[in-house]
Amino acid sequence: MTLEQFKLSLDGNSPPSQLSPALAGLWWDAKGDWERAHSSAMADKTNDGSWVHAYLHRKEGDKTNAAGWYSRAKKNFCQNSLEEEWLSIAQDLLSRS
Repeated sequence: MTLEQFKLSLDGNSPPSQLSPALAGLWWDAKGDWERAHSSAMADKTNDGSWVHAYLHRKEGDKTNAAGWYSRAKKNFCQNSLEEEWLSIAQDLLSRS
């Protein structure tokens, strides 16, 4: 799935079935449902899930919790805007799916 297709899928009521839990987390986040996004990220026990989990806690304003998840994801704490980080994560995960 391309980034454009991913963005177009946001018109739907649920994420495309082929998305990983981490990508589904980004999908729910883009729809404004932090709780579902968080649940999806937590369901993904990989570094990708930890990365989305870190982003979500950063967005929430919980920098300490976010820092722990960035560490688990083997990523540096992001200093970019939330929009830039969302796009970066989405592009990276989609390129590997």
